[in-house]
Amino acid sequence: MRVHIPVQRRWGDQDALGHINNVSLLKLLEEARLRAFWRTGDDGDSPVAVFTDDMVSSGSAIATLVARQEIEYLLPVPYGRDPLDVQVWIGRLGGSSVEICYEVWGPDGTALYARATTVVVLVDTASGRPTRLPADIRAAWRPYIGDPISYRTR
Repeated sequence: MRVHIPVQRRWGDQDALGHINNVSLLKLLEEARLRAFWRTGDDGDSPVAVFTDDMVSSGSAIATLVARQEIEYLLPVPYGRDPLDVQVWIGRLGGSSVEICYEVWGPDGTALYARATTVVVLVDTASGRPTRLPADIRAAWRPYIGDPISYRTR
């Protein structure tokens, strides 16, 4: 199952060729990831949102770090006023890591612009070492596990 996260393109995300710059696309993926996994406490939270502000402000013993990112660009992303449909799912749950998969679609669902993965590692803030994903997070994410992205070439 996938979570659909609408992400607005910004005028400043364009490059000289008139399409969304590759670095800006990483920022759009980051925005989708945060909206998908960070709980704000309102009714619009994603069903896979498991992290809260309390985990940061309370000096929680866990944090998330990006370990790896990969993007396959399929089409240039044009600027537009309507938000992109960034589809997010879990490609793999490891002991202390999660592979987050994305597909970036146009607003009307006819153009697939990019596929991407981000590997996020849960770490203990005191030691800086990876720590196991808690059972409640695994349970929340289990319904959203799908096939990992198979890239065209490596």
